[in-house]
Amino acid sequence: MRLVFLGTPEFAIPSLKAIVESGHEVALVVTQPDKPAGRGLKMTQPPIKIFASQIGLKVFQPERLNEPESLKIVAQTRPDVLVVVAYGRILREQFLAIPLKGCINVHPSLLPKYRGPAPIQHAILNGDEVTGVTTMFMDAGMDTGDIILQRQVSIEPDDTAGTLSRKLAEVAAKLLVETLSLVERDEAPRIPQENSQATYAPILPKEIAHIDFSQPAIKIRNIIRALNPEPGAYAFFRGKRLKFWMAQVLDEKTQKPPGTIIAIDKDKLIVATGEGLLMPTELQTEGKKSLSVSEWLRGTQPKVGERFW
Repeated sequence: MRLVFLGTPEFAIPSLKAIVESGHEVALVVTQPDKPAGRGLKMTQPPIKIFASQIGLKVFQPERLNEPESLKIVAQTRPDVLVVVAYGRILREQFLAIPLKGCINVHPSLLPKYRGPAPIQHAILNGDEVTGVTTMFMDAGMDTGDIILQRQVSIEPDDTAGTLSRKLAEVAAKLLVETLSLVERDEAPRIPQENSQATYAPILPKEIAHIDFSQPAIKIRNIIRALNPEPGAYAFFRGKRLKFWMAQVLDEKTQKPPGTIIAIDKDKLIVATGEGLLMPTELQTEGKKSLSVSEWLRGTQPKVGERFW
């Protein structure tokens, strides 16, 4: 089949690679414009643009996808299917009408659960043990189209948003190839979503990154996992911002105020919370590199009774 592929982040790369390797013709790759990033605000290309260019695919980066000129450029490729994998913009109905066989979206959740832009983070934040990938025919709603295929993926206790995203990206690539095979043969199922079971996964608010130690330790740990690798959960210690990249939970009680360091060993740091104890394992003081807790302890030499806030 002749395809137009829309995607932006690293998550989309395995899907584009799998499409090419499966023999489909990718007429055009549509992605977000280059943007400034990092401390120097250097103009940075989207990961999918870098990959697509390396394998010789034509790339289109419209400022506004749904404007007439953008629609014209995509329509001129005469695609059988549009494939959307984490593009980052909503497609209007006139865009959805371009391909002959429809628009296929790959979404990293088991729809209708976690519609929206941050399903991976919310699955971890809520302590889920299972998530998955859904392929669907797109409609004018946000992740509301008919389901084609789904695959479950286990969430391991130490999974972060980063590690889970990589696992889901690989599953998504395989599921997409299977989906396109069904679409090509006009055998793809159309399973309506149960809207009454739908949940929404919005982008996490910035304030959630500042750790509230009065919360239960398990909730704090899930926040840390959900915000790893971006933007990172943090607290303040001795006047400096300290990012918490990984942590464990101890199911023990203490009467010490939340955020208080209650025990220190050569490779252990135990902190009071609203319920249970938090044991950070990877920390990063602002302006410095990420360290194991043992390295951080040697460099910082905190004392029992000091507090994170």
